[in-house]
Parts: sequence; C-alpha cells; structure tokens
Amino acid sequence: MFKAVHLQGRINIEILERSLNEIVHRHEILRTNFKEVAETPVQVIAPHATLKISVVDLQGLSGQEQSEQLQLLATEDQLQPFDLTTGILLRATLVQLKSESSALLLTMHHIISDGWSMGVLLKELSSLYQVFLLGDGSVLPELPIQYADFTIWQRQWLQGETQGFITIQNQINYWKQQLAAAPPLLELPTDRPRTSVQTFRGGCFSFQLEAKLTASLKELSHKSATTLFMTLMAAYVTLLSRYSGQDDILVGTPIANRNYQELEGLIGFFVNTLVMRTRLEGNPSFEELLRQVRSVCTNAYANQDVPFEQIIETLQIERSLSHSPLFQVMFVLQNVAMEELETPELKIAHLPLDNVNAKFDLTLQMWETNTEEGNSLQGFWQYNTDLFDQNTIARMTGHFQTLLETIVTNPQESVGTLPLLTEKERHQLLVEWNNTDTPYSYTQCIHQLFEEQVKRTPDAVAVVYSGQQLTYNELNCRANQLAHYLQSLGVKPDSLVGICLERSLEMIVGLLGILKAGGAYVPLDPEYPSERLSFMLEDAQLSVLLTQQKLGETLPQHQASIICLDTDWEKIAENSHSNLENTVTPDNLAYVIYTSGSTGKPKGVLVNHSNVVRLFAATDAWYNFNSQDVWSLFHSYAFDFSVWEMWGALLYGGRLVVVPYLITRSPEAFYQLLCQEKVTILNQTPTAFRQLIQAEESLKGSFPPLSRGVRGDRSSTTDNDLSLRLVIFGGEALEINSLQPWFQRHGDQCPQLVNMYGITETTVHVTYRPLSMTDLDSTASVIGRPIPDLQVYLLDQYLQLVPVGVPGEMYVGGAGVTKGYLNRPELTTERFISSPFEKDEVIPPTPLNKGGNEPSKLYKTGDLARYLPKGELEYLGRIDNQVKIRGFRIELGEIEALLASHPQIWETVVIVRDDTTGDKRLVAYIVPQSEKTITINEIRQFLKAKLPGYMIPNAFVILDALPLTANGKIDRRALPPPESSSETSDKYVAPRNPIEDILVTVWSEVLKVEKVGINDNFFELGGHSLLATKLVAQIRDRLKVELPLRQLFNSATLAELAQGIEQLKQQKSDTIVPTILPRKRK
Repeated sequence: MFKAVHLQGRINIEILERSLNEIVHRHEILRTNFKEVAETPVQVIAPHATLKISVVDLQGLSGQEQSEQLQLLATEDQLQPFDLTTGILLRATLVQLKSESSALLLTMHHIISDGWSMGVLLKELSSLYQVFLLGDGSVLPELPIQYADFTIWQRQWLQGETQGFITIQNQINYWKQQLAAAPPLLELPTDRPRTSVQTFRGGCFSFQLEAKLTASLKELSHKSATTLFMTLMAAYVTLLSRYSGQDDILVGTPIANRNYQELEGLIGFFVNTLVMRTRLEGNPSFEELLRQVRSVCTNAYANQDVPFEQIIETLQIERSLSHSPLFQVMFVLQNVAMEELETPELKIAHLPLDNVNAKFDLTLQMWETNTEEGNSLQGFWQYNTDLFDQNTIARMTGHFQTLLETIVTNPQESVGTLPLLTEKERHQLLVEWNNTDTPYSYTQCIHQLFEEQVKRTPDAVAVVYSGQQLTYNELNCRANQLAHYLQSLGVKPDSLVGICLERSLEMIVGLLGILKAGGAYVPLDPEYPSERLSFMLEDAQLSVLLTQQKLGETLPQHQASIICLDTDWEKIAENSHSNLENTVTPDNLAYVIYTSGSTGKPKGVLVNHSNVVRLFAATDAWYNFNSQDVWSLFHSYAFDFSVWEMWGALLYGGRLVVVPYLITRSPEAFYQLLCQEKVTILNQTPTAFRQLIQAEESLKGSFPPLSRGVRGDRSSTTDNDLSLRLVIFGGEALEINSLQPWFQRHGDQCPQLVNMYGITETTVHVTYRPLSMTDLDSTASVIGRPIPDLQVYLLDQYLQLVPVGVPGEMYVGGAGVTKGYLNRPELTTERFISSPFEKDEVIPPTPLNKGGNEPSKLYKTGDLARYLPKGELEYLGRIDNQVKIRGFRIELGEIEALLASHPQIWETVVIVRDDTTGDKRLVAYIVPQSEKTITINEIRQFLKAKLPGYMIPNAFVILDALPLTANGKIDRRALPPPESSSETSDKYVAPRNPIEDILVTVWSEVLKVEKVGINDNFFELGGHSLLATKLVAQIRDRLKVELPLRQLFNSATLAELAQGIEQLKQQKSDTIVPTILPRKRK
C-alpha cells in the first residue's frame, strides 16, 4: 500500500515522527510481524516499536527536477520489499521541497493495511500533530478492540464456532453457484504476450470526464434505480467485452468489510474482494445489462462476508503463475475522495504520484471531485506494463469516454453496437488507412494485354519447360489456333472449360487459348484425388475439357467433350493462328478455381478478367515487372498463386519457367533450377521457402559472405548463383524468424523479400509488406497494408469496426472482390456481404459502387487480424483455428512463433487433437535444425520459462520434415499422431525414486489424500496458498532444501517438483566448501 500526501506548512520533523509513533503505539497491527510456528504463519505483536522517518532534502532543485526525483523516490520505496518476520511493516519518508512545502511518502505492507486504513492513519496524524505541536497529550480515544481481536472473531465465525455458521455456508453456496464454470481468463488484447510468471510492474494513466457527462450518468442511474457504481460498472463490462470478444466477464471490486462501528477506526487488512460476473450473451441493450448488473451487485453485497481466499479454495480454481485467479481486472469507485485535512499549522492534501505496483492486469479507479464546471468524475488506470503500453491505455480511455457519452444518449442501444471509436479513429480506419482513390483502368482483358505484349516482343522467349521453349509469337499463334477450335465447339463468354494437363508448354497454350476463345478455365490438377476431381467435374457441368490422352483415360466419369492437346493437335492446327475478334469484356469470367470448403466440399470461385488486370495495375509501382524478369511457375495452376506467376511474366514480356512437378518436390533440384534459369521473381509459400533455405545450406555451406562486391550486382553470377530480385510470400502465415539464415547469407536489399496476404475470393493478393532484417526482432506476422484499390476492415461479430490493437475479422472490399461461388448462392450471400459503410459519408464513391448507386460488397475472410498503431495489419490466423482448452483461448500461432525462435528448432506447427476420451490436447510438431538434436524435455522447459502453463503442448513429435500439400502449404492432416511416450499422462504413476517417494508421503499428509501419483497436480488435489506454505515447511524439514514457494506454483505436478528439488540439492552440494580444520601436530 502506497500513499503520497502534500504537507503545507513548516514541518517539525520531531513532532511528525512522535505523531506517527503514537499511531504505531495505538494500533497493534503496526507492531505485528508474521512468523512460522509449527509450519503455520502466526501474528506476533511486539510490545513496543519505534518508527524512524527518512528525510530527503530536494529544496535546491527546480520544480521539474523535484517532480522527477519525487517520483523516483516513490518508485524505489514501492519496490523495496518488507521482511514480514521483523521490523515495522510501515515506512515513512519526508521529502522537503520548500521551507513550507513537503511531501510525505507512506508505504505499508498490504497484510496490515488497506485503503480505508490509510485514511484512518492520516486523520490521526493530523490530529496528533496539532496537539503535540501545542504541547498537549493525545486526544484520541482508546480503541475498543484491536485487529487481532477481529481476526480471532472472524476465524471462529467462519469455522462455525458462532451462530454465523449457517449464514456463511449459505453465502459459500451462493458463490459456488454464481461462479460455476466461470472462464479462467479475460483475454484482453495485449501489446506483448503474457509471460509464464505474472509480474506486477505497473503504470498509471489519469483522465477526467466533463461535468455535463458526469451529471448525465447520475441522471441515468437515478432513472434506472441503480447507483452510479452500477452504471459505471456496466459501462466498464461493456468495454471489456468489446475488447476481448468474450461475453462472460468477471470483474473484481473491493468492499470495505467494516460492518461494525468498532472496526471503523482500526488500521488493518479488512477489505474483501467481490467478484462481479456479468453475462452479455444475446447482445442485450445497455438498459438490460444495467438491470443485470444491479442484480449481480445486490446479491454480491448480500454475500460479502466470505473471504475471497476461501472462495478460491472452495471452487478449487486452477492456479497459474501467469495470472490472478478468477478475475484479472478490477473496478473501484471511491464514494468519498480523500478530504483535505487542515489545522492552523498543517494542511494535508492528496499528492498524485504513480503507483508502480499493478496487482492486476488492469484496474480502473474513479472518484468525484469538485471543478469550476461542477462535480466531475476523475479516472485512474493502473495497468501491468509488461502487458500494455501507455498509448494503448490512452486509446482505451477514449473508447471508454465515447461509450459513456453514447450510453447516456441512447441506453436502449445494444451493447455490441454502441459506438466505441472516436471520430478521429473512425476516419483513420475508414479513410486514411483505406485510401482507395487511385483509379486503375481495366478496359482490356488478360489475353488482350498479352496480345499487345506479343506485338512488342514477338521473338522473346515467353515460356520454358524442360529444355523446350516458345517465343511470344509462337505461344500466341498456338493459343489462337486452339481458341478458334474452341469457338467452333460453342465456347463463348463465360463458358466454363475444364483443363487437366501435366505441367508443360501445352498447359500454358491451353489456358491462353481458353481465354482467347472467350471462355473461363477450370483447372483440374491431375495430382488431385479422384473423388475431388469427380466433384469438380460434376459441380462445374463442363461442356469441354482439355487434357492429354493418358490423363483422359483415368479421369472420373463426366459429360464434357474431351480435347486431347497431344493426339488432337493436328486437327487443332488446321485453324487460323491469327488473333480472334474479341467478344469478351473485363466483367466476363477468366477462371473458376476451387478452394477447400469448411464443409469438406470444394467451392468454385468466380474470377473476372477485371479482377486480375487491376491486380497488376495496382501493384505495378511497387514491383516494376519488366521484360528482363524471369518467373518460375512453381505452383499448381489450380492454386491461384499461379495466376500471379503466369501473368506477371506474360503481361510484361518476361520469361516464364514452368517447374516440373518432381522438381517442386525436391528443394535442392528447385534451387539448382533457379540458378540455371536465372530466375528473378520467386513466389513461395513460407513453408516451401524454408525448405529452399535448407537446400541452399546443404548445397553451399552455412556461412558464405553476405555479398559479392556491391549487393545486387549480378554481373559476376555463375550458374551456381541465384539471380533473384524479388521473393514474394503468400498462401499461409509467415514465421518471420525462419528468415534469419536467409538474411545472414543474402542481406535484405537484393533480393527484396515481400509478405503478401491474400485469398482466392479477392484475387490472389490483398496486402503488401516489404521485409527487412529489423523485422526479426518481432514474432508478429505483419502483412502490411492493403493494395491501393482494396480496403480491409477489421470488424467484430456485430460488424462494428474494432479499435487499433483489438483483433477483428478481416473483411475485404474493392476491385479485387470476385463474383462469388459457382452454384452456391446461399454461401455467396453469407460470405459476400453488402458493405455496412456504404451510407457512411466518409466513404468516397469507388468504381465498384458506381458513385454509390450500387451496393459494393465486402468479402468475409474468416481470418483474424489487428491493426498496429502505425496502420499495418498483424495476421492472427484463421478464426476456425482459434482454440479453447479448459476455458482458455489459445493462439496456436503464438506457440509456434516462440518454438521457432529456439536456436535448435528449424520449423514447427502446433495443432489440436482429440484424445481417446474426447478431450482436446495440444500437439507440437518439431523439425530440428540440420545436424542438431533436441530433446522433448528441453523443448518443454524452454516453453515453460516463457508461456503460461495452459499454453504448453501436451505432446511433442520430432519430425525430419513437415508434410506439404501440392501447393506448398503445411499438410496438417498428414501429421502423425503422437506416441504415448511423448505425451503427459493423467493416469496414476507410482514414485520412481527416493525424492518422489518422500514427496508422495508429504503430499498425502498435507492434502489429506490417500493416493498420490507423480503426475498429480498439487492444486487440482485441493492445494491452496496456505497448504502450500505447510508443504514447503515439510520439504525443508524432510529433504533439507529451501524450496521457493513460487516453484511450487510453477512446478505443480509432483514429478516436476521432484526434478526441481533434485536440481536445488545438486546446486547446494556443488557450493559446499570444506571447513578449515587445524592440522594435527606431533
């Protein structure tokens, strides 16, 4: 407990010290220490104790220097621990500022004090100082009882030794019912991940509400028959729910617990904590929520006598060192602000200094003060600085104030749609960070742009495959012949034409020929399972299918007319090789690519020519693609990354290298191909690129020089060197730390690495983010900003914009949004929604909404992201990958990022598996660095030092490589189940060594449990903090080891504890120094 007050008046230090010592004499609790007797902590009251005031003179400093030094002194004092076993648990420091101006810093251990007690101390100090200054004796009446008397009475009452036992049991039953199945953690978005051990480093942030808003809040409270506390609590709960996305919110609030007049003048720890649980399911109106809060508060007050610690014990809450049990946020409304205490010689007033101890993640304190405008509410946030930055708390303050203003205006509004953002923030999110004013002309189709390129560079090589090649003119002529033939078969605009070919020059001819004929191609990868191909053939109802003879014989049954580009080519070659008269518009379909569906059925995405053409126009200024570029077509043409690869080369006069399928499966062979073909533009999924990095290390060794002369100068490259100028990532989340060996070898200038988030439904790419070596300092997957003609909105479940830093679902709007899904009108309606911002005045007209006449669409991606303070997007993963285990919401990506940062781990993936009982368990798959070995125990200990216990995987599997899909993504379905030996077990296991044997006996005695196994958890067997103290004492007695109490919380299973004790004993034996003995004399 810390309190700073300003003393106005000339201070007599001797009298001030005498006054404080009189208070120490009056209140036994200020002379109390806490010692261990028979393994139980007891109060020991000293008959006498003397407090000495520390004096610091700052009178020679400027006002600014005094403020800084004062805060520094306050911080140092708060961080200085007390020894509970000896000395006064109260410190007083007098800081002299001017001759008649001083500051008094008071620090008490919370075990002997609370907020009320500070008020008692200061009132008594004011009275005693005045009378002692006049030479009189104490005027304070004798205290009728002392704090120790209260503790004895309370213990008897709680243990049923008085008439109150029935009452207390009823209250316990209330709390058991009220808090049953409560969520263990409020998942507020933080600036840094929660650590494995909670820290209490705190920061403070103050704010003030206008007098008019304060009056409106009081009026609303009066009309609703609630108190101001209840109204503010309901608003606070709304804020927390909107930030966390949770609808079951637990908030702690202190209650004085001085229900008897004799207790009002005592110093001591009387305060109790009540847990207010509020449900927001169904999106109630604020009025409805306020009625619920009133009921919750009323019932809590009626059952306030049960100590919070006893509630924790009774509920057997799973304890974690990473956060406080039951609730992690607190709300306090001080009904009476600290009054100024004034005597003729001394005026005592509150002095606002930061309290650097944060007992919880977040505490909001409010009180009322008098201002020139009238009564006004002041607010004070206390927050954990390991979790939150001050800017985050400042933004939260703005949202709280906006919320309060809208609540008093419209309390009938649903809590999920109450405005939260300030006007400035709303403009920033809708306009500044989604500036789509750049117009891109897309009056031509893909094949028309290609034909223009043919005119510019007819003899340049367009496409290469396994030693074969076609120039631009040759490719155009062949595609024209096929297109004429397809038109003769009835292919016209929006006709769907299937194409099932192995990688080859003919594949490119086929795709281009379909587009020239006016049709849209439907790629059928021959590597796909027969069942998937069968579904696609039936769903697309193809009239024509391009293939090759050997594949046509193995395809599932279908109705389409087959054209074999190998055996039927003579017939096709009879057609004209001149360009066709174009009948296609940019609004016609270019292709239909099938993506995996959540129901298991693939869904065909309808993509227009305009969607593709504008993609290259919008990104041209970034990449400057040109005729000197060499592209690799690495990905299957059934994966939309291939659209970017093919047309990025062929619309700019570049050379396209079609990578044979077997080479895509061999990172070493692919690396050599990149070198031989002098590829300049490489597009990769992060997983495939990690394998390429390994291939380079195996082929070239680990640590070559960073550059050959000037970085980017390729004049001296050989066939064994890469010629890349761009590497573009897409298809899955990027783990930035995996790029460290690449940056060590190549630097970050040439090639430039770029992270692009994208989805098929919004045409390949959505965002753009160049990468540099400085990004290695972060574990975040930053995907940058939207492409200039797209918008990205982060919305909650009620389609409300979420604030900066708060996760929301990504909705994409703009010229890349496609038509929808083939033959899936209901799914199209569900995923392609009308923009909720269409009527918003701040949204300018776009080419898509025709000046506002037609509603533009947003695509609901199913992906989570959050805005970083400077406007960049951080990707957080798929919403359907969000996992809840034992009530904890777990971000698998956070565990993966931490594992990937281990120097001996190359790559990793974490998934959830159902065990034999149906419970969900986390399983981590690890690929070690080449020529490195790592044990499962090492990995587990590494994670335990950095993550909360609920985020530690239950099982670990070491693999040589992660399985990949044909598109180069991690194939999670192909990951093997863990062996039982790699998984922690819930079954009974007997002790295996003498230390475990002794611990089993001790646990059994302390917990009163007959059968204890080495995998049992101390707290799950009924342990709590008091029993933990007993256990530590028993371990000290029987094993001669001083076990830190914290280690018991951190190593809650018996086996883990035994391992920790073994290490402590080893350290102890290592440091034993032999005693110096006198030598024997003759």
